[in-house]
Amino acid sequence: MIGQLTGVLIEKNPPQIVVDVHGVGYEVEVPMSTFYNLPELGQSIKLLTQFVVREDAQLLYGFGSNHERMAFRQLVKVSGIGAKSALVILSGLSVDELGHAIQAQDTALLTRIPGIGKKTAERMLLELRDKLNFTSSSSSAAGMTLAGHTSDILNALLALGYNEREAGLAVKGLAKDVSVSEGIKLALKSFSKN
Repeated sequence: MIGQLTGVLIEKNPPQIVVDVHGVGYEVEVPMSTFYNLPELGQSIKLLTQFVVREDAQLLYGFGSNHERMAFRQLVKVSGIGAKSALVILSGLSVDELGHAIQAQDTALLTRIPGIGKKTAERMLLELRDKLNFTSSSSSAAGMTLAGHTSDILNALLALGYNEREAGLAVKGLAKDVSVSEGIKLALKSFSKN
């Protein structure tokens, strides 16, 4: 899996960009929120990525922040929303606006996004309500500030499919100086006890 790209921005054709990484040009699709913050052509760039494999294609999606990538990962888990639709959603709303819409159960705001009808918006609200609190990029649902390796452990648990509340509770009991690998093992053990 490709989790990050660091290279030189050599092409911009919204929503696609090309990043040259040591002579290899990676085509990456980005939401408009990331696109607007890109540097000039020829400048160095660092993107967090999500690699998506389909029957007919292998696609790379890039994000300017972990906050955006986490939102993308949760959106594609919603029934009926694929990677392209998730990109459109993140282009139409900031992650914070999306989080507020989900918390407020605001169907009207979501249906303003091209391609999102009332049924899809209602499904998003239902399926994302307890999944992730998009408005807290640096803290878990338990309200704790993440420091050191705790953030890496939390992100690993989210990538494994646990929701932010479960992951937050699992890392809350870990020692602050625990290594990432040991912290993940301990967190997974705590899940098996429940």
